[in-house]
Amino acid sequence: MRKNKFTRREMLQTIGSVGLVATQMHSIVAAAEIRMQAEIFFDPHMPTALQRALNYAGDEGFVASMPQLLHARANAPYHNIIWNTWFTANSEESVVTTRQGNRVIVAVHGGGIFAKPSRLERSYHADMDRTNSEGITGQGAARITTQEAYNVLEGKLPDGTEIPIYSFDEFKGGVSDLPIRYGVILDYNLAKKSKRGYEKFTVLKNDPNMIIRAGGVEPLGAYLDKFRDRHDTKLMGNWHPYLRIDPDEPQCRIPFLAGNKGGTGSESDGPGNLGWGYDNEYGLGGDANMVGMGRYVAVAKHDVSTSLRDLDFEL
Repeated sequence: MRKNKFTRREMLQTIGSVGLVATQMHSIVAAAEIRMQAEIFFDPHMPTALQRALNYAGDEGFVASMPQLLHARANAPYHNIIWNTWFTANSEESVVTTRQGNRVIVAVHGGGIFAKPSRLERSYHADMDRTNSEGITGQGAARITTQEAYNVLEGKLPDGTEIPIYSFDEFKGGVSDLPIRYGVILDYNLAKKSKRGYEKFTVLKNDPNMIIRAGGVEPLGAYLDKFRDRHDTKLMGNWHPYLRIDPDEPQCRIPFLAGNKGGTGSESDGPGNLGWGYDNEYGLGGDANMVGMGRYVAVAKHDVSTSLRDLDFEL
C-alpha cells in the first residue's frame, strides 16, 4: 500500500504541467530532454526566498503568480504538495490614487513594483518616519512612491517592463491569451465591499478581489469547486486590508495562498473553528505583513535526462 508521501516527482509533474507552464518544450540535442520544471524555494526572509526563486527561473523561466498557483491546485490531486503547504504569490496589490483623484487597487501578476528583492529590502531598511515614501506602514504594507503609483497605473514597472493593464469590467468579461505579467485596476470602494473573513462559495465566485486573484471568472470557479470538494467545505477565507488602512497613502502588499498538510481546518462549517497563521488553511490572504517569510514556486528549463528531479525518491 502506498504511503501518503509527497514525492518530488509528483510535485514537479503536477506543477510543471498544469497552469504554471503555458507550453511544454521537448528538444533532442545530444540525447538531452529539455522540459520546464518547477522548484519550491522557502526562506525566513522573503527577499531571499524571492531571489533564490528568480535565480532558478533565469531569463527564460518565471516565478508563479497567484493565478498560476490556483490553476495548479485546481488540476492537482489533493495529496500533492501544492495543496499541502502555503505559498507566496509573485503577485501584488497596490492601493493608489489616480491623477484624477480616484482611489483604486492595481493588482499585478507575474512581478510588479516589487519584482526585484532589492525593492523589498529598501522598504525593510527604510527610515520608519511617516514622511518616508519607501518604508513600512503601521499596518504592515510597503509604502510606494507617488511616481511608482502613477507608473503602475500605466503598466510601467521599475525593471523597464511595460505590461497590459485591464479595467475590472474588461477583465471580468474575459481576456483571451493573458500574458504571464499583467495588471487589473479595481475601484477601491468596490474592493472594500468584499467581506473580510470566511464567506460562502456562491458569494466568493462573484467577488471582485477573488476574480482578480484567480485570473478570471472561470479559473476562480474551478479553484473554488476543487477547494470545496476536498472536505465538503462550506466556507473559505477571503482576506483584504481595505477597511483598516489609509487609502490616501500609496502602499502595496503581496498576497499569500494558505495551506497545510491535509487541509486541516478547512472542513469547518463555521469560522469559529478555523485557524489563522502560516500553517492554517485560511484561504487567500491579502492583508499579511510585508516583513516575513516567503515560499515561492519557480519554473525553468532543465535537461531531465541528466537530472535527479524526475526520480521517484526524496534526496
